[in-house]
Amino acid sequence: MISNPLVFAAMSDIAGRTRGKAFPLSELDKRLKRGIGWTPTNVMITCFDAIAPSPFGSLGDLLLIPDMEARVEVDFADGGLVERFMLGNITDLDGRPWDCCTRSILKTALERLRSCGGIQLVSAFEHEFQMIEADEALPDAYSLRGFTQRRKFGEALMSALAQAGLTPDTFMKEFGPNQYEVTNGPAQGHRSADQAVILRELTRIAAQRCGEQVTFAPILDPASVGNGVHIHMSFLGEDGSPATYDENDPFGMSKITRSFIAGVLKYLDSIVALTAPSDISYLRLTPNRWSAAYNNLGFRDREASVRICPTTSTDPEKIARQYNFEYRAADAAASPHLALASILHAGAQGIEDGLHSPQVTQENLAVLSEAQLSDRGYKRLPQSLEEALQRFEGNDVVTGWFPGDFASIYTAHKRAEIAHLGDRAAKERCSAYSKVY
Repeated sequence: MISNPLVFAAMSDIAGRTRGKAFPLSELDKRLKRGIGWTPTNVMITCFDAIAPSPFGSLGDLLLIPDMEARVEVDFADGGLVERFMLGNITDLDGRPWDCCTRSILKTALERLRSCGGIQLVSAFEHEFQMIEADEALPDAYSLRGFTQRRKFGEALMSALAQAGLTPDTFMKEFGPNQYEVTNGPAQGHRSADQAVILRELTRIAAQRCGEQVTFAPILDPASVGNGVHIHMSFLGEDGSPATYDENDPFGMSKITRSFIAGVLKYLDSIVALTAPSDISYLRLTPNRWSAAYNNLGFRDREASVRICPTTSTDPEKIARQYNFEYRAADAAASPHLALASILHAGAQGIEDGLHSPQVTQENLAVLSEAQLSDRGYKRLPQSLEEALQRFEGNDVVTGWFPGDFASIYTAHKRAEIAHLGDRAAKERCSAYSKVY
């Protein structure tokens, strides 16, 4: 029995990594007020643990302040140590949010949404991942055999999620080789992004406790399936009533939903640099891969970048509470906080600009010519991270959503990530990311 266990204070950085420092549990009250020392240049640590050219150098001091509402304590009941960690915010020494704190960036986006639309966000992140260093992959898509093979791991994970205060939903053998999916119930505000970070880390820990390893890397084999993160969203009015659905709309979208999604689609080619931010993300975002390739809204279409999801009731009140849409051009190389913030800013821009309802597709856009796509207002999403970064930094509206020098810091960070990979072949790049995420 350890008399004074450690607690890890953590944040989700712009590389999508969960980093921080540990402190003795006995110092919790002090750390909740005074935090832990942090360094500005840490933001330039890429996913490969190289430091990108930093505007901060060796100068400056920050605080990482843990948040009791994002505290995790999980006992796997396997005789091992209890896992303890907490998410938090990065501030300056006076307690002001730091420009590159992803959690604070999300809180700002949520406030913008509330201010311009009078709505609160309800959201949930679906995650796909694969087992690595596993036995030969059997043809087990969605099968009982595939589930049974990892039942111990799945049950350990779902128990851990429940202990951490999440709402475990489903665990399943997915289509790809050694691929699984875990889903979690929705949460309001920034809490859903917190839960996405917690879910990823507990998935890794549960696998390790079962003698296995997992990866959330966007794709492991260019010729195979990818691992996406699907972000489901709906809205509540200030009185807590559903605000996403309108039974008089042909596809069920309320006016504010239509404008929000129109904003997401308008700025999608610029925000994808933040929602699918790895070099290999763009091997997955291709047509006919059940991911996303165009800036389109689809009705129950898993090829669309934004999808209107099905409901399972005929009662209008229940439909209104179930109704949601899903952003599909994301993966786990992204910080959940930063990905969600970029989507919310795009949607809020659509609300503020009064954008009209987007066209809803129920067809395969990959069969259309470039001219046909252009005539209908569709754009092919960027086909490389560098192209995505160029569209991001070239869009003054989008970069203006973020504080200070965040946009230039972010692009410098990501270009260092690209440079690290050099001219490696696609499979080698996939392998490099599999070890990171």
